[in-house]
Order: sequence, then structure tokens, then C-alpha cells
Amino acid sequence: MVTNAFENCARLIADADGLLITAGAGLGVDSGLPDFRGSEGMWRAYPALGKAGMHFQEIANPAAFITRPRLAWGFYGHRLDLYRRTAPGPAFGMLLDIARHLPDGAFVFTSNVDGQFQKAGFDAQRIVECHGSIHHLQCMNACDGRIWSADGFQPEIDVDACELTNALPSCPGCGGLARPNILMFGDWDWIERRAQAQQTRLAAWQRRVDRLLVIEIGAGTAVPSVRLFGEHLGVPIIRINLREAGTAHEPGVSLPLTATEAMLGITRALREAGFPMG
Repeated sequence: MVTNAFENCARLIADADGLLITAGAGLGVDSGLPDFRGSEGMWRAYPALGKAGMHFQEIANPAAFITRPRLAWGFYGHRLDLYRRTAPGPAFGMLLDIARHLPDGAFVFTSNVDGQFQKAGFDAQRIVECHGSIHHLQCMNACDGRIWSADGFQPEIDVDACELTNALPSCPGCGGLARPNILMFGDWDWIERRAQAQQTRLAAWQRRVDRLLVIEIGAGTAVPSVRLFGEHLGVPIIRINLREAGTAHEPGVSLPLTATEAMLGITRALREAGFPMG
């Protein structure tokens, strides 16, 4: 059954001229990143938040930067450092290899804020980060609408307390507190200009593609931004999801596997079918 599914994936890829990779948190888990889909997963990664009984929605919220800025930046600063140090998992390289052999290449649409696709070698001009990026900052008050790189910010964290110990990052415009340029829960001040520009580039690329294929990886239904975006396009979908793999799309393929397991099987089937890989 799985072998036939991989063969079907290979046929869909061979028939496509452009690949849209839609990715959620499950892809990051394959790189060893924490899973925040349940409070238990977050509390294992951040015991101090567990002791305080804080849920993901409470810390991933602009209000936390107002009431407890060092705790909020302890959480996001630790994540920023973690994402900087984490190497993309094997699935990224296999996706990139496939993309290089398609006439119109690939575009990425992801809710992940970790910057893993850029680190893996994907063209930054062909990535939509629909929830923003932890590698960019903005003013808490959105004072002048600017978005700037977080490269100059080196967070120092008391891991046991989940608190930032060095200086809080500040806005170069007004000098107020800076925050990640990420769409959080209860967020009315997220500056989305960067994500909108990415969306514009994606739309222009889509107009050039005649035979679009979606490979969706690790996108669940709890926050369905990625899943719904791919489904509304009405094109074939290869859905890779260990827990929620079902797809009603025809033609479509469901693979209840991890990203690495699925991409290894797809890559093997492509090679057997004579698709140029490597």
C-alpha cells in the first residue's frame, strides 16, 4: 500500500511543472524542534512555564510582553537561539532536490517562524511566512511600521526561570520595547507588510505555473492556515502528516508518516521511475 502511494507521488511530481511546499509545525519536529501543539510539549521544553501554569496561547501573546517582558523574551529569545543553532532535517534537502528539477521550481508557504527553509538553501524570495518570522523584529507599538532583522540581538537566557537576563531589544524608531514580527494570539499590532510582499511574489509565480502540485508537510487542523491555503487551490495534494494525513483531493495521496520517512520513500520512487535526482 505504502509502496503504491510512493509511486503515485512520483507520478504526480513528474507531471508537475511547479511545486508549492506548504509546511506546518510537523516539519520542524523532524529537525528536532519542540512541538507546541499541546501544553505538555511546551512545558517539557520550558518547565518554568509549566510551573507557572502558562499555556502557549498566554505566552505567545502580545499581552505577555506588556505584563512580563523578560518572561516573554525568555521564551522567544530561547526559541530564537534554538532556531539559529538547529540544522534543517533531511526532508528539506530532498524537497530542494526535487524543486531544482521542475521547470518552474518551487515556492514555500509556511506557518513556521523558524527560518529553516532559508537555512536549507531555499530562495528567500520564494518563501511565504504567513505568521511572520522570529528572525525579524518590530516595535510593540508599531510606531512607524518598520520591520528589522533580529541578527544584532543576542539573547541571554536564564533557562530555569525562562527569563531574558541581558538588555531587552528596543525599537530604533521610538526606543520602546521590540517584539518578534510574528502573528501571535490576540494580536492586533502585527505588522504584516513583509508577509504581504511575500504573498504578492507567490501570486505572480502561481500565474506562471500550469501544472501546480502541492506537497503539504506537518500541517494540522488546530491552526489550519496552511492546510486551508493548499486545499483552496484545487490542485493535487501530497499530504504528509503522521497524525492527520487524510485528504479528499483527487488526485491526491495521503502519507501517515514523518517528513523524513515520507520524503525518503518518495525520493526512492522517483529514482526508480527515472526522475533526475541528485
